[in-house]
Amino acid sequence: MFHQSFIMRRMFTLVFIALAASAILAAIAFSIAGRNAAFNYSVDEAQVQYEKMSAVIRSTTDDLTLEEIYNYILYPASVADREYLIIDSSGNLIYPVSFNSSENSDELAAIDFIKHNLNDQNSWTDHLAFMESPIFSNQTLLMKIPFQHDNRLYYVIQYNLLNEDNDLISDYINILLLSTLAAALAMMVPTIFLVEVITEPLQEVNRVAKEYGRGNLKVRANENNIGEAGELAASFNSMADRLSKSINELTNERNKLENIFNVISEGIMVFNKDGTVTFSNDKVKDIFSKVTRKNNFSEKIQIVPFEEFWDDLAECIETGENKKNVVESTSYAYEYTIVPRFDSHESDSCVGATGFFRDITEAHKLDMTRRDYVANISHELRTPLQTLRGLIEPLADGMVKNDADRRRYYDIILNETLRLSRLIDDMLELSKLQSRTLAFQMYPFDVNEILDSIHARFTPVMKDEGIFFSVNNTTGRLPTVMGNPDRVNQILVILLDNAKKYTPRGGSITITSDYNEEIGKVYISVADTGQGIHEYDINHIFERFFKADRARGKKGTGLGLAIAKELLTYMGEDITVESEYGKGTKFTFTLKKAEAANAWE
Repeated sequence: MFHQSFIMRRMFTLVFIALAASAILAAIAFSIAGRNAAFNYSVDEAQVQYEKMSAVIRSTTDDLTLEEIYNYILYPASVADREYLIIDSSGNLIYPVSFNSSENSDELAAIDFIKHNLNDQNSWTDHLAFMESPIFSNQTLLMKIPFQHDNRLYYVIQYNLLNEDNDLISDYINILLLSTLAAALAMMVPTIFLVEVITEPLQEVNRVAKEYGRGNLKVRANENNIGEAGELAASFNSMADRLSKSINELTNERNKLENIFNVISEGIMVFNKDGTVTFSNDKVKDIFSKVTRKNNFSEKIQIVPFEEFWDDLAECIETGENKKNVVESTSYAYEYTIVPRFDSHESDSCVGATGFFRDITEAHKLDMTRRDYVANISHELRTPLQTLRGLIEPLADGMVKNDADRRRYYDIILNETLRLSRLIDDMLELSKLQSRTLAFQMYPFDVNEILDSIHARFTPVMKDEGIFFSVNNTTGRLPTVMGNPDRVNQILVILLDNAKKYTPRGGSITITSDYNEEIGKVYISVADTGQGIHEYDINHIFERFFKADRARGKKGTGLGLAIAKELLTYMGEDITVESEYGKGTKFTFTLKKAEAANAWE
């Protein structure tokens, strides 16, 4: 457990550092004090030796030669850090001669100092002088003892090398350091035990906190520990209770918001300041399904496939202003609004934005259809009204004098009035069909009779137009179908009138019927060899007021095919178109076989 507890390691380290620091500080203080004591002791010892040597020299110099004085008195008194020299009054070395040839820098410095400062009163204090060693950090103590020999003045120089280092002091310091190390090792076991006892409640609280971090708020710390550890455990438990309650409340609120966000028709995305998405509702997953991604290598385009949006998002985050835009093409239309999000503590700091996306494709198409409808109906109504006005004004002004001309004007007025009436009737019928307010009955009927009737009615009409007309049944007599015979007849008339308009003389119009027994469907086709429909017009052929070739000025309201499709949709059937421009067009619609027995078979 020791290697796993950071507190235990830290506390043991602090104990060890405290012991080591106290030992080092004690050693430093002991060393400084010991060196001063050693220095003073050396000076005192040299002073005592000087007094003894002074008494000996003064009592024996008259009986001995200089050589005997050195050999018998001074030399035997020399030790490792103290020597004696005999100097004349001029500072020249007499004994020992070896000092003159010494290679020791301290000795040469001492001779030089003595020679130049022997008689300098400022350099000596009571026959005592200190000289700094040129090699060591210690000092050299020089003491001079004057004496007369053969009526000449000489000096005995006591040369003392003062050593601040002392072996005894070094031994004491070593003992101090070793005892500190031993104390540190001896304290290791109780320190580990004590720290383990102290840290165990903290480690327990730490384990509980980690569980909280993993989302497990059910565990609780032991509050029975004495002191701060118990108080900390109680605080943690209280915090867990409040946190659990707050998380539950937030989770409930978040779930409510997510449910609200997921049921609304708008896509919602929350962005950070760097443009990363932090939240999106379910609508976002399929809201952009109509849009083809142009850049598959851009991660942003895969999220929101509009470059304009990312530019607006960056500007919104930078300026903190709302952005709103509409992106549209031939197949889709989207509206988005970007609202900046600000820091709760710094109201001027924008931390991201929220994007709201709405698919307005249908509304856009409806609006376009409405505008086209208004434009088309205005155009279709204006033409007969202008024609009527152009004819009525001359009649009202009496400008038409000839009866034949007046009759011709009246005939045109009547035709245009009928045309205007048909247009209004068609619009009303189409509106009722689309709003499902026009009701008609559905019942079994014989579609063969309708085809025979259509063939008889339109054969002379087509002959007058120079168009070959035929009705063919590829599978023999058709079964009884379900629907409304009047409306099926209306649909065939609309398709034949439309084919006749765009088929030139010498062309052909053919009605073909077929029965698919597997699916129980009757297929009726009206094919012509007219001018055909452009591929870019074919998807709009069933729209209101749409005319495939407006430039040719073909008469008609442009509502016939739209009415036919709505009638078939009301009956639960379908109509399709196939066309090749310049070669002709084929319309095919279906009728369901009646489940009741065929009364005409």
